Amino acid sequence: MLKPRFLFQPSAEPDSTPTVDPFSYIDAQMHADGVSLETVADVHGTPSFVYSRSAIAEHWRVLDQALNGIEHLVCYALKANANLAVLDTLARLGSGFDIVSAGELERVRAARGDMRRTVFSGVGKLASEMRLALEAGVLCFNVESAEELEVLAGEAAALGRVAPVSLRVNPDVDARTHPYISTGLNDNKFGIPVSDALQLYQRASHLPAIRITGIDCHIGSQLTEVSPMLEALECLLGMAEQLKSEGIELEHLDMGGGMGIAYQSQPGSPEIMQPAAFAAAIAERVRGSGLKLIIEPGRSVVGEAGVLLTRVLYRKHNGAKAFLVVDAAMTELIRPALYQGWHEVLPVRAGSQPGQQQWDVVGPVCESADFLALGRSLQAAPGDLLAVKNCGAYSFTMSSNYNARPRAAEILLHRGHMHLARRRESLAELYAGENCPPADWNEIN
Repeated sequence: MLKPRFLFQPSAEPDSTPTVDPFSYIDAQMHADGVSLETVADVHGTPSFVYSRSAIAEHWRVLDQALNGIEHLVCYALKANANLAVLDTLARLGSGFDIVSAGELERVRAARGDMRRTVFSGVGKLASEMRLALEAGVLCFNVESAEELEVLAGEAAALGRVAPVSLRVNPDVDARTHPYISTGLNDNKFGIPVSDALQLYQRASHLPAIRITGIDCHIGSQLTEVSPMLEALECLLGMAEQLKSEGIELEHLDMGGGMGIAYQSQPGSPEIMQPAAFAAAIAERVRGSGLKLIIEPGRSVVGEAGVLLTRVLYRKHNGAKAFLVVDAAMTELIRPALYQGWHEVLPVRAGSQPGQQQWDVVGPVCESADFLALGRSLQAAPGDLLAVKNCGAYSFTMSSNYNARPRAAEILLHRGHMHLARRRESLAELYAGENCPPADWNEIN
């Protein structure tokens, strides 16, 4: 049986770091990719997510260039933002993809992504999802438990296939990030303990429908320093050497993703290590190991490339508190309520008058946790447009229909053009998959 090719695309351009905010003011109006955000709101309404195609491409290229000199594959993690227009942009660049479900696999396929550049991660893969991925010919399954390995071996044998496998090792490294997005500690649900990994690799090496191709880890998201990732990398390189001594040769090492972005830009904000510096540091250590390197960035590719566009509905005061009620809510952006995430909020039209006031920016949802930002200095009135920054990642993809709210539109901007990447849901679509019981069900008790 032919081994799947490990595809990568060396870059012709030198390393660089994105320095220009894709959302900037021109004649006192916020623009991106040559389009005024006021025009976007006029055409597509609010709330809406707006993405800069040029910024997505630039951020991906910078990571790819940082890995120059070694064989590598940059696999974009769909969990951050799975819109087809975003995936299409990345597929055209030659990106690989990191998926965690059958739905994400079908999105890659719909965006014409290459399955031979796609890794299947996730702690709870269904047997049906395994079959779909085997038939699609994914590059690798990142296996997270002994029982998952056995199920995968059985599904591959039933299809007459051989499953390429990498074990996700949990190195018990503290990523020093929010506990909800820390994934590399022993008390997290992810991965296989280091103490169990060698035995499971030996088991995998004796399964006829399994072919061992690599080793994998992912210690968390929104990492701000590289030292935890390098600590995990040392663990994986040591295990790769141990496996080699046992006669198990690996082809690649997958370090996952998690590189953070700067949500706050004010003086005194914590320093964030640039994603390209993360990648370069990893590449330097992997160079000479004989292993191909896979990374799985998500947030660092799309996070800064998107804003949530929202309109002010009302101003109100409750005692000492001042509130800006806007038409976006936790249904669009749950990060502040879930992760205590901080997002900069800026007026789309820069004001020239003094009189800024401290506001809590809140939405219409019936929860006290429904806020986008707390204690922000803004000059705003009903009808004004606001842009919530850094909403390209973990925003729409985590949105919901709570309070029966239609999900927002998504718009991709490119060289002065607007592309409706997802139309706003209609009210009828909120219950399109539901059915009332038959009319003759009169008795309720």
